[in-house]
Amino acid sequence: MSSILLFAVVIAYFLILLSVAYVTSRNSTNDTFFIGNKSSNWMLVAFGMVGTSLSGVTFVSVPGTTGDFAGNAFKGFGYFQVVIGYFIGYFIVAYVLLPLYYKHNLTSIYNYLQKRLGIFSYKTGALFFIISRTIGATARLYLVINVLQIFILDEMGVPFIVTAFVILLMILLYTFEGGVKTIVYTDTLQTTFMLLGLIVCIVYIMSQLHLGAGSTMQTLAAKGYTNIFNFDVKSKGFFLKQILGGAFITIAMTGLDQEMMQKNISVERLKDSQKNMLSFSTVILLVNLLFLALGGLLYIFMINKGASYDFTKHTLMLGDKNIIGDDLFPYTALKLLPQSVGLIFIIGLISALFPSADGALTALTSSFCIDILGIKRRTDIPEEKKKRTRMIVHITFTLVFMLCILIFKWINNKSIINIILDLAGYTYGPLLGLFSFGILSKRRLNDGILVTIICLLSPVICFFLSKYSASLFGGYQIGIELLIINGLLTYLGLLTISKK
Repeated sequence: MSSILLFAVVIAYFLILLSVAYVTSRNSTNDTFFIGNKSSNWMLVAFGMVGTSLSGVTFVSVPGTTGDFAGNAFKGFGYFQVVIGYFIGYFIVAYVLLPLYYKHNLTSIYNYLQKRLGIFSYKTGALFFIISRTIGATARLYLVINVLQIFILDEMGVPFIVTAFVILLMILLYTFEGGVKTIVYTDTLQTTFMLLGLIVCIVYIMSQLHLGAGSTMQTLAAKGYTNIFNFDVKSKGFFLKQILGGAFITIAMTGLDQEMMQKNISVERLKDSQKNMLSFSTVILLVNLLFLALGGLLYIFMINKGASYDFTKHTLMLGDKNIIGDDLFPYTALKLLPQSVGLIFIIGLISALFPSADGALTALTSSFCIDILGIKRRTDIPEEKKKRTRMIVHITFTLVFMLCILIFKWINNKSIINIILDLAGYTYGPLLGLFSFGILSKRRLNDGILVTIICLLSPVICFFLSKYSASLFGGYQIGIELLIINGLLTYLGLLTISKK
């Protein structure tokens, strides 16, 4: 497939986003950027959040998890255990956290920590969000940029660093003025294209394998790809750990995440925001199932094309190319499928790229400006100066994204989804502990530097627990439940510096 044609599609897509940004950002203010003037349509927010939650990681990495390869904690439909946990977690977010945010009329959700616990807790919570979202967003962004680099830009002689810089510049341009108001519309557009890419690829692969809807599931089951539940208690993939871990990941990475909640609280009424959350969670359940089914179909398709699957070496070789894991879907779509399907894949892929990156960049800018710099509270600063400050912060985070993407390129891991889930356990744990203490306990915290120290120590203790869990606990491996352990350690630490 022509690299020039694929590149032209990417540029045309970006111009559409820029046009949407131009229309939605006219007469924008800081409130437009931060919370969309609290006038977002809940249905648009719900649909757009599908794209934000799935991102390029789901689009590229989840289909690859169905195979048996080194570093994969799931195999078959095992990742769906986590998705079931996500579904449970969304209900807790809708009926516990959202009412809290609306009750206090928050622009930044971390203002709750200030109201309930104090300024140190507030700043610490915001800081952990900034670290967590920066790492998570750049990992997702790196994955998609790397695919575009390998299959388009390498053939054109464009270096990776230039690709990353240009894509970040694109994202900066269309989020610069409108912020959340723009993103609500662009995410809706991008989710549509992403789901279109998924469905077209599934239908085409099914037609090539001469399968209907019923026979597809029978074929996947016969190959062992539809196995969901892992009953090995000591395994990282044990089903109770995965479901419970998935629920807490949703609570932390959605309910305690400024990026995801920023869109929800831009809806005027709480009931509409809750409807958004519940409808969005149902779609997420179904779409993840489709991605896993696609993964199984891709492995069968590749074997029919002559690829050899070696379970002992954890490889799927086609010629001299190992196409397992994150390489499976892009290689198949761009090298073995017709040009028309490959183009739809690229559109779906870049549609998965932008929602996770643009929302993260906007949320990080909002959190830093509101929580760290305190520009919403400062009445002595003119609005024009506040707007300039917000723009400078926005550009600065774009440069930070650039640096992190280059670090992920250096790491070059073949299963980014596992990295993201592992990192979430360390970085979102203190946030989970802080909010849990504020909501579940009526004790008063002795707010001070000890709060920050406790929040920093908990992930360090968790790192050593995870590293040596097999030897310490008779072969038991800590997996996705690391987030819960981290949050619990933070909670207990805060309990020691509190009083009635």
